[in-house]
This record gives sequence, C-alpha cells and structure tokens, in this order.
Amino acid sequence: TALLHIRNDARRIGRALDSLRACDELLVIDHGSTDATGRIAREHGARVEPASADDDSGAGHAANDWILCLLPSEALSESLEATLLEWKQEDPGDAFAYALALRQETVNGWQHCGPEVRLVDRRSVSWTGALPPGREDAPALCGDLLRFADPS
Repeated sequence: TALLHIRNDARRIGRALDSLRACDELLVIDHGSTDATGRIAREHGARVEPASADDDSGAGHAANDWILCLLPSEALSESLEATLLEWKQEDPGDAFAYALALRQETVNGWQHCGPEVRLVDRRSVSWTGALPPGREDAPALCGDLLRFADPS
C-alpha cells in the first residue's frame, strides 16, 4: 500500500500517484483539503480517507501490511519502481523496514540526500504523522525517491 498525507496538493499529487504503479493500493489521508486534491487523487485510483486523531499515521486504513510512505512532492524513479516490482516477488525474511535513497530537486540541480526509511511492515513498526521513524539498520533498496521543488 502506498500511503500519502495531503492537504491542498492538487498541483503535485498526480505526479506522485502516477509513479506508484508498483503498489497494489493507493491510500491518501486528507487533512482538510479545500482544493481539488481529493478529486484528483480519486481520478488516479487512490482511496481518500479523512485524517483522524485515532490513527495519525493512516496505516490502519491500509489493506496491506507493507506500507510505502511518500510525500505529495515526491515520486518514484523508474529504477525504484522496478526494484519494488521485484521486491514484491521476494520474501522479505526478517526485514521490517527498508530505506530509500532520496534525491531532492534544487535550483542548482539534483542533490543526493541520505536514505530515509519509507517502506515498513506496519505489524512491526508504528509511527505518528506522515513518515515512519528512521532506522539505521534498515537495508536500502536500489533506485531513488525523487523530491520535486516545483509543484507542477
């Protein structure tokens, strides 16, 4: 399940959701959007749920145990998408979280950032907010998570 938290992200949510073809479910937690964000998310095949204080992470709404967390300004690179498709065919063994390399768009081009834990087994990892906690022992998957500066 891909999980994104949104609030008035109509200009950027489509790119994020389009990059998630490797995911079986697209789940969007809406924090009170007043623009077309929810409609656009549904048009891209996402299920939109309202934010709830009872389940701050939104993971309780997911149909699957493995959750891929993204921000609305992010998208999977093609290589990361391919890696996720291969990963789905494998047994994760004892792993309960995976890190993804992050590249951020800047005015000077793309900047490599450190890996961040973004793919987690919700049976083993709990969190509050949009993103799971970091873990230094999480193995990294190949490919990049791209964070765009321009919302278009």
